[in-house]
Amino acid sequence: MASTDNEPKGDISDPANLNPDELGFMCGLEIHQQLDTDKLHSREQSILFDYTADSLPTNIPKVARKLRAAKGESGRVDIAAKFESRRNRKFVYVQSPNSGLIELDEQPPLPHDTEAVNAALTISGLMSASPLPIMQAMRKTVVDGSNTSGFQRTTLVSTNGSISTQEGEVGISLICLEEDSARKIKSELTPDGEIVTWNLDRLGIPLVEIATDPDIKSPEHAKSAALKLGTILRDTRMVRRGLGTIRQDLNVSIACGDRVEIKGCQDLDWIPKIIRLEIARQLHFYRLANKLRESRGFSLLSNDRRNESQDEEKKIEAAVENLMPLEVMDVSNCFSSTDAKLVESSLSKGGMVMATKLAGFSGYLGSKEFDLDGAQLPRLGRELSSAAKLVGVKGIFHSDELPAYGISEKEVNQISDKLKLESSDAFALCIGPEWQAQLALESVILRARAAYHRIKQEVRNVVIRKGEPEDGTTNAMRPLPGGARMYPETDIPPLILNHDNWQSILSSLPPSTLDRLDNISNFDISKDQAKQLVSQHLDDQFLQGCDGTIMCGYTRLSPKGWASLLLDSTRKDIAENIGIKTNKVPLLLLAALQYVREEGDLTREGIIPVAEDMLNSTIWPIESQINLEIISDLINEITNRSIAMGYKPASSDELELVVKKVVADRIDFVKERGLGALGPLMGLVMKEFGGGADGKQVSSLLKSEIEDLTGK
Repeated sequence: MASTDNEPKGDISDPANLNPDELGFMCGLEIHQQLDTDKLHSREQSILFDYTADSLPTNIPKVARKLRAAKGESGRVDIAAKFESRRNRKFVYVQSPNSGLIELDEQPPLPHDTEAVNAALTISGLMSASPLPIMQAMRKTVVDGSNTSGFQRTTLVSTNGSISTQEGEVGISLICLEEDSARKIKSELTPDGEIVTWNLDRLGIPLVEIATDPDIKSPEHAKSAALKLGTILRDTRMVRRGLGTIRQDLNVSIACGDRVEIKGCQDLDWIPKIIRLEIARQLHFYRLANKLRESRGFSLLSNDRRNESQDEEKKIEAAVENLMPLEVMDVSNCFSSTDAKLVESSLSKGGMVMATKLAGFSGYLGSKEFDLDGAQLPRLGRELSSAAKLVGVKGIFHSDELPAYGISEKEVNQISDKLKLESSDAFALCIGPEWQAQLALESVILRARAAYHRIKQEVRNVVIRKGEPEDGTTNAMRPLPGGARMYPETDIPPLILNHDNWQSILSSLPPSTLDRLDNISNFDISKDQAKQLVSQHLDDQFLQGCDGTIMCGYTRLSPKGWASLLLDSTRKDIAENIGIKTNKVPLLLLAALQYVREEGDLTREGIIPVAEDMLNSTIWPIESQINLEIISDLINEITNRSIAMGYKPASSDELELVVKKVVADRIDFVKERGLGALGPLMGLVMKEFGGGADGKQVSSLLKSEIEDLTGK
């Protein structure tokens, strides 16, 4: 098939100025968000234990496994699973305190967690998606070791939703509920293969997966759509927050390329650049494929994959296989006296240097160059190295970049002679155990063959350095999985959606962030306080205090004081001092303490110690049993303890007398330091009252007294 004159235009060294529309750009998003519930199928807690390779407890249980690919419901082995099974890896699983027999795949899973299902349905309602009347858990084959069972449980919850963005509406094709995977602790390469250690703490935490239709109009639109999705998820207040709790994947293609899924887009600001670099990469490899085809007299690729002739591609595929057989040769004897430290070190440990001929690829592999924004330009040599790394090696050397890295021109010539290269041929080297170097170079050959064709559908991940994207470029991970990886989960009964439950969810959808800000905008608090209350999910508690609900109508709290108490570290400090979780400090106790303070019977400094004393000596009532009598008793108890512990505020007259005495006794110090004396003197006044003074009031009195004395 001949190429048309309408070739895709654009300079790949300037990705920012590539025209997505002209290149037939298509893009969709996949969002994976952890839910703030117990695990999906085991009822274990969804908490994380941050073990590292160096901090693993010596007595923690460990289990070793090796996984293999199995046929799916269709009777075929999924392409991604088949690839993973060739990597000769063993897995060690660390059994964290929140992982039991279900996480170890030694006990059948439990039915879906009800809270997680309701969260997924709430998200569906906010995105106008239609839930399935019967939800069937499925097994999705995963053999990279991140799931002990070799599969991930996924349940389709709803379809056909939409969200609105400034650039237009984006369809939501599906919303799923699935288990998160285990967390990798370390990877160790041994002569017999790779050993990967996983932490089971994250395995089974519920994830909601949201996939959009390919309605993204531009790289910048992808960012705004991801931001809108994240905002909706946070508005539910049913999701976990923090680093690693949400992941964005990008599905990107242009007309002359094909769909690629990009993982690891943690930072929304990087999304446009990552997409533009993928556009440039696909454009580069389309052009390279046609250069290679032209050099062999093959018909050129069409500039639109929809016009591709499968018969013609199969003919070219067969011809390329003949040109590039899966042949790998041991060339270790070419390095008997090498200056290449890496090669010398590997050979001394029993490794080998293996090589393969890349017929007709001289000058096409490339060397490291950068675009106008500092990102690496796409090149085939990097793709070949990426393919080899999937086997566990650190990379490859190829002839377009040699001699270099201590490998001499003499050694390059010896290898060329041994491989019987023509002037148009290239070669690739891999160093390591024989089995691994052999497998790595086979991957290199397969990727080099693919260079004659349109880019393959695959999963790629963003290159990360020190926790951040290096430059927005990506590396290959695995082939794009197909439908063969999915089959029904027979251990979990189908989940039937109750109509009344769905209607209840629709009638009580959570308000948006803007709605929440509007709800508290009329109270006497600052705009910054309002924003913090909403962002920290404290606005409901704030309203309950201001309208008296939290105290069963006993009283209403001052908005400004209540907001300040909710936002400062008081609750956290109380929890840490007595060794409990922050959310175990009852908000009712905080509200009662604030009321007693507003009544003038408790100092600000007394809130934390009185709260600690109450929690250490009181069996807290069940929330549903709280009534006005209990509230009244609670307030009286706080007042009595405040007096007994010395935290009942001194009168204004008492404070003023002590302040005047402290200043008078240190008059020379005050004249010398002026207002700089305020801090030291304040400590003396507070000590005098033993906690029975309000710090704000003391500060005000001291400042006034010092200014009267110094005239400043």
